[in-house]
Amino acid sequence: MQNVNLEQEVIALSKDKWIWMSERNLETLDALFHEKSVFVHMGGSWGKEREMEIIKSGGIHYKKADIHEVSVNIIDNTAVLLNRITLLAVVGGNEVINPFMVTEVYVQQNGAWKLASLSFTKLLVQE
Repeated sequence: MQNVNLEQEVIALSKDKWIWMSERNLETLDALFHEKSVFVHMGGSWGKEREMEIIKSGGIHYKKADIHEVSVNIIDNTAVLLNRITLLAVVGGNEVINPFMVTEVYVQQNGAWKLASLSFTKLLVQE
């Protein structure tokens, strides 16, 4: 039962994260992203500081994530969440829509979930 509650908590946090990213809510994202977090995109990978700068500057504007499937596994103090999404974003001034499987890894630190990794894998076909 405990894991079911934790799973629902992480799923809700993930959904909120997409909203915070679309709204460029930097203060909330700064608190969510672990200091050592990593981000993997189609165009490269980087850490928290660069991701925050990209969101702030609009280099990538996450406009809307339509979530089609979500699953989460809790392993000790770590949660691994998979989201199958269609992402509407503006990248380098161009609006793009892509199907992704997004892997999100959260770790519990001082009683709060922190995002440790966010990785986008582009799907070849949209189901």
